[in-house]
Amino acid sequence: MDLSDIIELSRFYGRGNDFVIAGGGNTSVKDRERMAIKASGFALRDIGPSGFVELSRPEVRAILGRGYSKDPLRREAEIKADLLKSRTQTDAGGRPSVEASLHEMLEWRLVVHTHPYAVNALTCGTHAEKTARELFGDEALWVPYTDPGYRLAKLMEEKLKAYRGAHRGDPRIVLMQNHGLVVAADTAAEIRALSDEVMRKISSRFAQALPGGERPVPDASVRVLPALRMLLSEPDAPKIAAVRYSSLAGHFLVPENRGFVQLPFMPDNIVYCKSAPLFLDLNEDPEELLVSFPLSLDAYRAKWGYNPKILLVSGIGVVAVEDTKKSAETCLDVFEDLMKVSWLSRSFGGPRFLSPQDIQFIDTWEVENYRRAVSKAASAKGRVAGKIALVTGAAQGFGRGIAEGLFSEGANVIVADLNEEVGRALEGELNAAARGAGATNRALFTAVDVTSPASLQALARECVKAFGGLDLLVSNAGVLKAGGLDEMTLESFDFVTRVNYTGYFLCVKHLSPIMKLQRRFAPRRTADIIQINSKSGLEGSNKNFAYAGGKFGGIGLTQSFALELVEHGIKVNSVCPGNFFEGPLWSDPEKGLFVQYLKAGKVPGAKSVDEVRRSYESRVPMGRGCRVEDVVKAILYLVDQEYETGQALPVTGGQVMIH
Repeated sequence: MDLSDIIELSRFYGRGNDFVIAGGGNTSVKDRERMAIKASGFALRDIGPSGFVELSRPEVRAILGRGYSKDPLRREAEIKADLLKSRTQTDAGGRPSVEASLHEMLEWRLVVHTHPYAVNALTCGTHAEKTARELFGDEALWVPYTDPGYRLAKLMEEKLKAYRGAHRGDPRIVLMQNHGLVVAADTAAEIRALSDEVMRKISSRFAQALPGGERPVPDASVRVLPALRMLLSEPDAPKIAAVRYSSLAGHFLVPENRGFVQLPFMPDNIVYCKSAPLFLDLNEDPEELLVSFPLSLDAYRAKWGYNPKILLVSGIGVVAVEDTKKSAETCLDVFEDLMKVSWLSRSFGGPRFLSPQDIQFIDTWEVENYRRAVSKAASAKGRVAGKIALVTGAAQGFGRGIAEGLFSEGANVIVADLNEEVGRALEGELNAAARGAGATNRALFTAVDVTSPASLQALARECVKAFGGLDLLVSNAGVLKAGGLDEMTLESFDFVTRVNYTGYFLCVKHLSPIMKLQRRFAPRRTADIIQINSKSGLEGSNKNFAYAGGKFGGIGLTQSFALELVEHGIKVNSVCPGNFFEGPLWSDPEKGLFVQYLKAGKVPGAKSVDEVRRSYESRVPMGRGCRVEDVVKAILYLVDQEYETGQALPVTGGQVMIH
């Protein structure tokens, strides 16, 4: 069967969030005897041939004529078994969409089912059916809401029979109350034209456009979200808490407008955001919210039986609390869609939510639980899976390697660096690799100057906004300017000291409060601060005293911070790498240390960069320089080790041995 048209349409309507979110929507193509339909768990935006399941049309058609259990859950299990039997290749894998029967009964070759917020503004409005008839007349089939799956297919069968009797043919547009849009035709061009017509007619009735514009997340988020993250986490499974704030969100955050987003409109709202958000008020003192939150959480659990996934916090924004960064962003996308539907539904009589019975069915339906399971199946794996790690100086050199190493071990990584161009490129590379591998962790670049308190305060806000907290700080940013007493200027000495020594202090000062707040509300959890020091912090370095002095001081800070922060569950250690000969710090042909040391005469008699390099390699018992993977292993060891703080761990190949 030729899948080219349906793959092209699927990808077209799957990109962006205007038509589908979170891999939702369904598409199919058929001939006389067979139908290929999107398999559950596949996203339209990048679907390929393997994302479709081929079914026997007669077998699918027979399902609607069979008798099934009156118990809804048992009935759906029986139907699932029959759908699986209808596959033309039973060993090919793939679970057919539960909407296969609905797709099969429309005789058009191509069927595209999406959930555009602009269309659902109509279908979720109280005057929806009346307005739909005004806009489309007999061109569209209106289907009232019922439980998705078998009951929807049976209702569709009934409505379609009546439509055929009156119009001698199948509709090409189906509007499903509180559910979405189905467009059917024989060619891809017709599908696009019909979809455009539906969107144009409905949007012409909008009384008011969506309010636009993102708003900056308030500073108070740093004093609130890490606590909420911990209170909603399991002891050994920290959540991610991501926040967004926009003009649209601001409208629904005020008490008088909360009722317009208090319940779900569509099944996807329940699948990804659960049944309802939890509303919280941030007063002038965030402490009041933190004290009252456990009571609000208990009341929510008593009503719904589980923790909320969406928190609407006045003065902060819309917060999604989920297992992974990927699922948190999906949750925010889905709730943003709900807000758009609510706002625009005012043009169609105001919002019509799902009923309590509708909500209960979706919340317990095996099919939607399967979708939840599929969305969580690719959860982060690795030694720091799910942790939030911030690496300063992460755009290149050791910092880049550390960021890559932690990311490959499942951490969400904040790439913090002054070099915006290189840092953003690394963010893109890491996220592309994660998506390609189906991983759920994410990277974020944030520009930072570690010598600036204001820059570090902004970094703390960005970290909390994106992930909700911080579990591991790797203070790696550093500079080196070699030179003896005769060559070293005060300006150069101050610069090296300000970055390597003062910068470490400022990072800990402005980022450790996030960790302290987490520990307050999760007494069993620990966090880590790891300074990337140097072997020059363990022994003096000839004609390199500015660097060595700062690194010696850094170990003093590590030991002192360890004593001060241990009561907050924060371990503080240093890793002291040997020479990283492959990195730009040493090997840059213009400014690298090999060049600098050659000019400074640190290797007597050396006449070339190669001679300087060989001299330094010969000083290492293991015969090579330190590598990034050596440092990453040391970091992972210190994170794993719960009974170690205030230490300076050498990673020098035996060049420096402590006693």
